[in-house]
Amino acid sequence: MRFLSPGLLRSSIASPSLLFSPRTITIRSRFGFFGRNPLPVCPPARSGSDPAVDHGLRASRLGGGALTSPTMVEEGSVAKRFWIRSLRETVCATYSPFVVCLAAGKLEMECFRNYIAQDVHFLRAYVQAYEMAEECADDDDAKAGICELKKSALGELKMHNSIVEEWGVDPTKEIVPVPATIKYIDFLLATAAGKIEGGKGPGKIVTPFEKTKIAAYTVGAMTPCMSLYAFLGKELQMFLHLYGNDHPYKKWIDNYASKGFEAAAQQIEELLDKLSVTLTGEELEVIQKLYHQAMRLEIEFFLAQQIVQPVVVPLTRLHDPTNRLILFSDFDLTCTVVDSSAILAEIAILTAPKADINGLGDSNVRISSTDLRKSWDALSGQYTEEYEQCIENILPSNNANSFDYEGLYKSLGKLSDFEKRANSRVVESGVLRGMNLDDIKKAGERLILQEGCRDFFHKVVSKKEVLNADIHILSYCWCADLIRSAFASGSLNLLDIHANEFEYKESVSTGNILRKIESPLNKVEAFKSILGNADCQDRHLSVYIGDSVGDLLCLLEADVGIVIGSSTSLRRVGEQFGVSFVPLFTGLVAKQKQLTKEDRPVWKGLSGVLYTVSSWAEIQAFILGE
Repeated sequence: MRFLSPGLLRSSIASPSLLFSPRTITIRSRFGFFGRNPLPVCPPARSGSDPAVDHGLRASRLGGGALTSPTMVEEGSVAKRFWIRSLRETVCATYSPFVVCLAAGKLEMECFRNYIAQDVHFLRAYVQAYEMAEECADDDDAKAGICELKKSALGELKMHNSIVEEWGVDPTKEIVPVPATIKYIDFLLATAAGKIEGGKGPGKIVTPFEKTKIAAYTVGAMTPCMSLYAFLGKELQMFLHLYGNDHPYKKWIDNYASKGFEAAAQQIEELLDKLSVTLTGEELEVIQKLYHQAMRLEIEFFLAQQIVQPVVVPLTRLHDPTNRLILFSDFDLTCTVVDSSAILAEIAILTAPKADINGLGDSNVRISSTDLRKSWDALSGQYTEEYEQCIENILPSNNANSFDYEGLYKSLGKLSDFEKRANSRVVESGVLRGMNLDDIKKAGERLILQEGCRDFFHKVVSKKEVLNADIHILSYCWCADLIRSAFASGSLNLLDIHANEFEYKESVSTGNILRKIESPLNKVEAFKSILGNADCQDRHLSVYIGDSVGDLLCLLEADVGIVIGSSTSLRRVGEQFGVSFVPLFTGLVAKQKQLTKEDRPVWKGLSGVLYTVSSWAEIQAFILGE
């Protein structure tokens, strides 16, 4: 069990009824608040504890860190705002089979040759688009900037034959553009010609100002490609050490990681900002759509590369569908923005009478809202203090020399006893008494989940039969009805929920909890029971996604354990018992490097290695490749 003080709850649910008055509340986690940060959407972490590396607007705080959340950047640089809003696509590109194999130095040379051979078509289209944009621009500085970028593209085009020849491509042979290349080029040149959905057609563009908009639209459609390659160059450069100076694609990676290419990317981003200054909100929306479409087309180009070798991504690529894929996830702060205990506390307080109206001695009397708030504050304060002390007590004096699962299990037994005592105090206090089931369900339906979480589960459920997949939610949450309501939309009611239950009398909570999962040991027992009951004759692949110390045993037991977020207490406890935390993308590149043509990726539980991510976008890209 974990809970937040309701008086410190940030609004995480839209008002389930008139009971919930609008207000702004700041968040501070009580149950499990140690080292827990909000989850932003960001590119994959690439090192466990490296400091931030500033790459301009593409900067990423690596090692489970963050790029700025899309909701936090509403003003300032247009290029920065559009980049941040396309981070899901950036993650998808990074986790593509092509990029993972390239980073590992294991991409088959013929595949790489086919990839770089397409550059000639892109460069020609870029030169043509720059010429059209230059003609439309009416500002001398903008014209000069576009002209400089055009000269750069012309220079690359002139060197194309010698560059591809270095990689074994015969430049005298005709290079036929693949469908993904044609799709991007057609889009770019149509944009440069003013053929824009929602905008005026080329025949109607008559004023210089309208032509200027076309210059902005064109640059907006070209910027994401430059930004993406500059980002990938920096991300992949860290893997060059795997081969020393002998990484087969070092020259290509160094080119896109170079200061020169970074400067070119920054130049077109600044140009986009300049051309956007005089545009209306509606016109900026047009550019954003063009930017996003260009990014999607670039991702399609990566995904269109013919990878015939075994590859570790996506997870489902080489998964044998005759074997069961069993996905597990925690709920509180893994799926949700706020711990469910805070939401239940808020419901209890806002629906409580202002004063005790039923007199003393009645076991069903509801505590007044004022007294209820005081009780919650006292309970959460006590929990915070005792939890911190409990964590200190279970840690061994020295780090284990190797992975020590038995020692960890034994220590977490002490945490389990603590959690059960804390739950008993909550029940005995009566703070959960008198809540209406309808209010709980309405709150669950309006519960805000982590960005990308709901979409991931929807996609898995839509492919459930093809993937031969089951999905289970394992949670300490006191009220499974809240979880069921949160996943009630669409087809997500097919998720199997394993949590505690409220006891009701005529749809009103009695204050008692029917306890099923309230400790790390309960969770791992439920996890093993589900696997044991699965009709797969011991042939299955299990994935567990969690965020806290309470998930640690399940994370380690699963074939693939994924830690989302940045809980310092989870890392601290795990590392004391020899658990390694590896950024998922880094781990995938390492696995790909070890993979031979005859191998299949091997994922096995109790390896002592857990993989860290910063967002559900990474999880989706890894498991589904979307």
